[in-house]
Amino acid sequence: MSAAAKMGRVEADITVIGGGLVGLAVALGLQDRGLRVAVVDEGDLALRASRGNFGLVWVQGKGDTCPAYARLSRRSARLWGDFAAGLQESTGIDVQLTQRGGLFICLEQDELQKRVDMLESMRRQHDGDYPFEVLDPAALRDKEPAVGPTVAGATWGPEDGHVNPLLLMRAMVQRFLDAGGQLLTDGPVERIESHNGAFRLQGAGWTRETGRVVLAAGLGNKSLAAQVGLNAPLEPNRGQVLIAERVQPLLNYPNGHVRQTAEGTIQCGDSKEDVGFDCGTTTEVEAAIAARAIRMFPALEQVRLVRSWGALRVMTPDGYPIYQQSESHPGAYLVTCHSGVTLAAVHAGPIADWIAGENNAGELELEVFHGDRF
Repeated sequence: MSAAAKMGRVEADITVIGGGLVGLAVALGLQDRGLRVAVVDEGDLALRASRGNFGLVWVQGKGDTCPAYARLSRRSARLWGDFAAGLQESTGIDVQLTQRGGLFICLEQDELQKRVDMLESMRRQHDGDYPFEVLDPAALRDKEPAVGPTVAGATWGPEDGHVNPLLLMRAMVQRFLDAGGQLLTDGPVERIESHNGAFRLQGAGWTRETGRVVLAAGLGNKSLAAQVGLNAPLEPNRGQVLIAERVQPLLNYPNGHVRQTAEGTIQCGDSKEDVGFDCGTTTEVEAAIAARAIRMFPALEQVRLVRSWGALRVMTPDGYPIYQQSESHPGAYLVTCHSGVTLAAVHAGPIADWIAGENNAGELELEVFHGDRF
C-alpha cells in the first residue's frame, strides 16, 4: 500500500494548489503525462494576477541579470505556438495569440540608450544569440505609423507577442476539466501535513489527501512554502491598467506600455507600486499612464476610457521565479513567478516534465531558481 493510501483516501496522484495561469499550466502538463491531477483553488475572491495582467508573451529585456531566466523565457516563447494550437484543438477556444514581434518605445534619448546598453549586454551574455533591433524614429514609424512625433525611438524584439489572458484562462480550465481533472474551489489551503511522502491538505472545513503537491498559489505560497521546508519570500507589487473603447485597427504591435486587443480595445499600463495588498486604482497613476500612452500615440487623446483596474504581481526579491522540490518534504514542489502568461508554455512542458519525474533539472538550470538563494 502506498504512503498516501495509508494516510487516507487517495484522491489524486498530485494536487496543484492554485488555479491561476501558473497552476493550471502545470496541471495540464501533468495530465498530459498520465497523472491524476487535482487543482485546489481559493475561488473568485483570490488576488488573481491571471485576470488582471497585460497579456504579453514577452522576451525582450527579460533576464538582463539572470541569463538562465532569459533562456527560459525564450524557450517558452518558442513553445507558445504549439501550446495555443493545442488549446484551440482541444477546446475550440482561440486565445488570440499574435507573435509577430514587439516594441519597447522610449520617449527620451537617455531612456533609449540605457535600454540599448542593456540589450547589447544581454547579447554578449548569450554569445550573440539574442535578437533585437534598435529603431530610430523613422524606422519606428515604418513599423508603427501611429507613433507620436516626439518619441526617441524603440527596440524591437522578433520573439515577442500577446494573447487574450481571459480566454487563455477559460481555455485552460475547460481543457483541464474535459480531461478529467478535479477543480475544487472550497477555499484556500491553510495547512499542509506530510507523512511518509504523502500529503494532507487542510482548509476551513475540508481535508484532501494527495500523493504529491505543487505550490502554485501566487502570493499564498509565502506561508505555504514554509510548511514544507521551502523559502518563498514573496511580496505584492501593484500594476494599474486602463482600457479604452474599441477602435479601428491602430497599433500593429504590442509594446511594454500599450497594446490593442483583437477586439479593438486599447490597453495601457505598466505601473509598478509597492502598496501591499491594495489592488485598487489611483487617479494620479492612471493620469501618468494615460499621458505616456498619448505621447506614444497621440490619436489616443480622442479615445474614451471605459474602465480600469489594479492587480498584484507576485514578486521575489530579485524578480525571478522559484522552482524547487523540497528536500525535507520530497514530493512537494514550489512553482512561483510573475510572468505567468509568458511562461505558461514552459510550465505545461519542461517544468511539468521535471515534476513528473523526468531528469531535466540540469537542462532547465533549476538550481539557479532555488528559493535558498535569498
